[in-house]
Amino acid sequence: MMPSITTLDRPSLPLAPTACIRLGVLASGRGTNLQALLDAASARRIPAEIVAVASNRHGALALDRARRAGVPASVFQRTEFPARAAQEQAVVDFLRQHGVELVVLAGYVPVLGATLLDSFHHRVVNIHPSLLPAFGKTLHAQADALRHGVKITGCTVHFVTSQVDGGPIILQRAVPVLEGDTEESLSARILEQEHQALPEAIGLIAAGRVVIDGDRTRILPAE
Repeated sequence: MMPSITTLDRPSLPLAPTACIRLGVLASGRGTNLQALLDAASARRIPAEIVAVASNRHGALALDRARRAGVPASVFQRTEFPARAAQEQAVVDFLRQHGVELVVLAGYVPVLGATLLDSFHHRVVNIHPSLLPAFGKTLHAQADALRHGVKITGCTVHFVTSQVDGGPIILQRAVPVLEGDTEESLSARILEQEHQALPEAIGLIAAGRVVIDGDRTRILPAE
């Protein structure tokens, strides 16, 4: 088990390198980023194993992807629990049951509360379809980018904190906004970069190269 990172108010030690980091993935929809992680792990491009997948939606295609890959998958729908904290505790119990070391949000819609964030302190990673801090705190970042006429957007992998889309950034990939782009065409090009950026970020974390330093991260050089 990797050591905890307990503070963001001073430079933190990197996560200890691991031969194979155990990932728990939360997804609400199609699960294409989950598939990217499954493919990268299967091809041994990253030292990771997806050991559990959870969703807040029955029928999410991500669940089918997990089950086809032989990964335990379960649904924790909000309406089936008396409170959000109870729902999150059930997710936490599921992840711990499978020995999860790092939680990855791959198109997971609910905003995480203290129950899950405290249980996996600085062990939750998200991918967002914009160059944060631009167009954060929204499910329509691509449409917002088009509406504001930006010429470059992209995706961001970051640690999750109680500040929505405000946690330390691990890496970003830029995507040009083309004349004639629609929300669908721009989203598709950003998604292609997400499929590369998320496994890359997981690989950096597993290698012990990501250092949380205040509100930012530093990426250590490869040995």
